[in-house]
Amino acid sequence: MAEQHYLDNEAKSVVIVMTSGPSTPHRCATPFYLGAILASMDADVRIYFTMEGVKLAQKGVPEQLTAMKGGKTIIEFMRDAKAAGVKLHLCKPAMPGYEMEVTDVIAEIDEISNASALADMIISCDRTLVF
Repeated sequence: MAEQHYLDNEAKSVVIVMTSGPSTPHRCATPFYLGAILASMDADVRIYFTMEGVKLAQKGVPEQLTAMKGGKTIIEFMRDAKAAGVKLHLCKPAMPGYEMEVTDVIAEIDEISNASALADMIISCDRTLVF
């Protein structure tokens, strides 16, 4: 059987469910980095912020947060992912639990939606990752 290289695959869709947030900063850069790589390989990539992950969509939080001391800020990773074509979604039902209003949301978020949107993305995508 011939070895298949990743560039030989057809374009795929990937949903990354982002539950990590400021309390686990070391987990907050990789989803955007990986998302950017996947999008550059022509995958349709969506990152859905829920649970504590919604805090990463709050103005002032990703601009101050780094995964490691002296590293890039999380907002920089988010912007790199967006530049590669990743779409960012925010869970509306989770926002009140973190005292967030729509006016508190960073401009990088593409859509604020209900959990049913996440459910639809999950059942229609090729791969789901959870961070």
